[in-house]
Amino acid sequence: MKISGVVIAFNEEAKIEACLRSLNLVCDEIIVLDSGSTDRTVSIACALGAKVHFQVFQGHIEQKNTAIQFAKNNWVLSLDADEVLSEELISAIHQIRGALPTKAFRFPRLNNYCGQWIRYGAWYPDRKIRLWHRHYGTWGGRNPHDQVLVQKAVAVVDLPFDILHYSYDKPEDLRLQSDKFAAIARSTLNKEGSNACRLPLPRALFKFLRDYIFKQGILDGKAGLVIAFHNARYTYLKYSNKP
Repeated sequence: MKISGVVIAFNEEAKIEACLRSLNLVCDEIIVLDSGSTDRTVSIACALGAKVHFQVFQGHIEQKNTAIQFAKNNWVLSLDADEVLSEELISAIHQIRGALPTKAFRFPRLNNYCGQWIRYGAWYPDRKIRLWHRHYGTWGGRNPHDQVLVQKAVAVVDLPFDILHYSYDKPEDLRLQSDKFAAIARSTLNKEGSNACRLPLPRALFKFLRDYIFKQGILDGKAGLVIAFHNARYTYLKYSNKP
């Protein structure tokens, strides 16, 4: 069971080193698909032994599927550049290496907001398929929210060990990314011919109540309130007709 670690990147010099160092502990090769970084992302990746390729950004799903094409191994472990394998997950991956009937593994993702680990609301456990046999799955979903889609006959195994996601260092980072992703999602809906103007306010209110109350985001304190607000705001912008 040889594993190819796969990462897409653009100007990630602050975080990609930790990501690649964790992948180096379990992977037989690392592929980085860069979309034109102007910082030290590429030099850091090369220094850590990654094979770096280039492609103008086509979309999150398209970039990740292209990156997999450069991998030489059948097993793929895909991370975002701001994600790191926890020590427990590294140990678990070593234990499952071998000829196994399972074709896909899913892990919880523990998100960090301004130095605080978020353990409730919509952000946890935030399970993601990130280790799979490339013949049985591919990246799909709807930009910018990509996901690994596996064949119907494939049983996905959940491992209870976290991917650590260092997502937002400053409060404004969440707002800026929320705005960016809402614009991409709205554009995608429009291209598909979906009614992107349908009930944005009720959808946003439902999103807030679900994440903050029913999913217990309130237990994350002030951060939980901020996250629930921005999740609701993202939903409103996504389905609104306002640019």
